[in-house]
Amino acid sequence: MAKHVAIILVTVLLGGLLGATLIRFAPGYGVDEQELDARLSAGSIEALRRASAPDENLFLFYGHYLKRMVHGDLGTSRTLQRPIAQLLRERLPDTMKSVGLGALLGWALGLALAIPVAMSRAWLVDALASVMAGILLCIPVAVLALLFVLTRAPARLVIALIVFPKVFRYARNLLVRSAALPHVLTARAKGLSHAGVFVWHVLPLAGAQLLALAGVSVSLAFGASIPVEVVCDLPGIGQLAWKAALGRDLYLLINLTMMVAVVTLAANSASDLLGGAFGRSEA
Repeated sequence: MAKHVAIILVTVLLGGLLGATLIRFAPGYGVDEQELDARLSAGSIEALRRASAPDENLFLFYGHYLKRMVHGDLGTSRTLQRPIAQLLRERLPDTMKSVGLGALLGWALGLALAIPVAMSRAWLVDALASVMAGILLCIPVAVLALLFVLTRAPARLVIALIVFPKVFRYARNLLVRSAALPHVLTARAKGLSHAGVFVWHVLPLAGAQLLALAGVSVSLAFGASIPVEVVCDLPGIGQLAWKAALGRDLYLLINLTMMVAVVTLAANSASDLLGGAFGRSEA
């Protein structure tokens, strides 16, 4: 546990520094779009540039940011003129709801098709599910979200369709390989039902690896939620990240980068720990 916590902490800190570096040295950083207003005087433009320009070097800026973060101050969004902590409290629950619902539905659909294929060798189900998964893998997330907008379908289901192909293909291959092992074939030859074979012989072998996939699927769902929320106009973290990127909002982008890193690493670490515990219990 301590090792995972240390890895998360170091990775998040380095990720935040890297994000700040990319933003600070990106073309156009420190330039305000209001400077394009022809009605502004030279003095007003100069005042805007002084307000937008960085006044300290990168490492000092990041050190001051971390010091404030320890005391609970995440800064203020330059584009939205609101405390970032307040913005995250408002937007994060909607995003986590979308991620949770999408991941659960994606897993339910993936396993509902992978288990019959592995246990009963239903070739027609296998063929149809494989074709559907292949098609979904080829469609970009933003395009799929746009199709849902045009058809007025529930936008959060897009995340489920992003998670489903990965879960189905991995679970199918894993379960088929486990179902072909000698002791599983012996259990079948003795007349044990498909359900009994799956619960007592196949699932214990595949459980740890499926738990590892759960962490990856959470990361996948969280990453997919950003373009989905932007295209479908959902009030979540994705829409907030889009606005921050357009406005080159340094404080907001750093906080979002670190938050995404925390969620991703925490999900992967939890799946690793659960998978290890599951494997030891079966052993």
